[in-house]
Amino acid sequence: MSTDKVRPTKLRFKGEKAKKKRKRNDDEGSSSKQRRVEEEDAPDTWVMPESPAEIRGPTFIMHPSDPSPISVNFDSTRNKIILHPLDKEGISESTTLLDREPTEVAQVWVTTRVAGSPTINLRTGTGEGKFLSCDKHGIVSANREARGPEEEWTPVVLPDGMVAFMNVYETHLSVDEVAGGALQLRGDSEEVGFRERFWVKIQSKYKKEVHEEKKKREAGTEMTVIDEASVNHMHQAWGAGRSVTSREDKKELKHAQKEGRLAEALLDRRSKLKSDRFC
Repeated sequence: MSTDKVRPTKLRFKGEKAKKKRKRNDDEGSSSKQRRVEEEDAPDTWVMPESPAEIRGPTFIMHPSDPSPISVNFDSTRNKIILHPLDKEGISESTTLLDREPTEVAQVWVTTRVAGSPTINLRTGTGEGKFLSCDKHGIVSANREARGPEEEWTPVVLPDGMVAFMNVYETHLSVDEVAGGALQLRGDSEEVGFRERFWVKIQSKYKKEVHEEKKKREAGTEMTVIDEASVNHMHQAWGAGRSVTSREDKKELKHAQKEGRLAEALLDRRSKLKSDRFC
C-alpha cells in the first residue's frame, strides 16, 4: 500500500495562512445559504463582487462561451493571453460555472487601483507581472511592465452580477471569434452584449475590506455631524444650559416674564399704599 500523501488541489498564494476546517451542520433543515455563509467566512474563499469597488486583489475572470466556458489566462512561457477552456480540467459535470475556482496561478490576475479612482489595473499573477492593456485599435495584450492610460479599465457590475470592462477609449473588453473558430480578446466593442459580459471572482477577505472601509468612512461622517450639532447646541443655550428651541419652552418663558411683571407691579402698589398711610 502506497504511503504517499495526496497533494492538495486547492490553489494557494504565497504568504496565505492555511484555512481551518469548520464544522458544518448537515442536519435536515439546514439550508445551502447557511453553508455558503460559513464557507465565505474563510478569507481565501472565492466570491463574486457586488460592486466595482470590491474588485481588488487576486481576480478570476471567466466567460460563459459555447460550447465550453473559458477563463482568461496568461501564459508566461509564451508571454501571451490564453482563453483556456474550463471543460478540459476534468471537473465534475455537476459543478456549475459560478462554483468554479482557479486551479493554477495562470488563471489569476491581480487587481490594483488608485484610491478614490473608479479605474483598475489588471496585472498578471505569474511571470514578471505584466499589465492588461488595450490600444486604440482594440488590440488587447499583456506585455507592458508599466501602467498608463491604456492599462486602465473601468469595471461595471451589471444587474445579473456579471461584469463589463471599459477601457480608456470607452469601448469594452470582449471575446471575439477569429478564423478557424479560435477565440481571442478584443477591446473595441461599443456595446455590452453576451461577448462583453464576464463572470468575476475575488477572494472574500478583500470584499470584507471594502465593507470595513465603508463603515469607517460612515462613522467618520457621523462623528462630524455630531460635533457640529454639539457646537450649535452650545451657542443656542441660556441659563443652566437649557436650549430654547421648542414652542413649549417659549410659552413658559413668556409666562414667567408676565408673572414677573405682575409681581413687580403688585409690590409697587403696596409700597405706594404704605407711603400714603404714613403721610
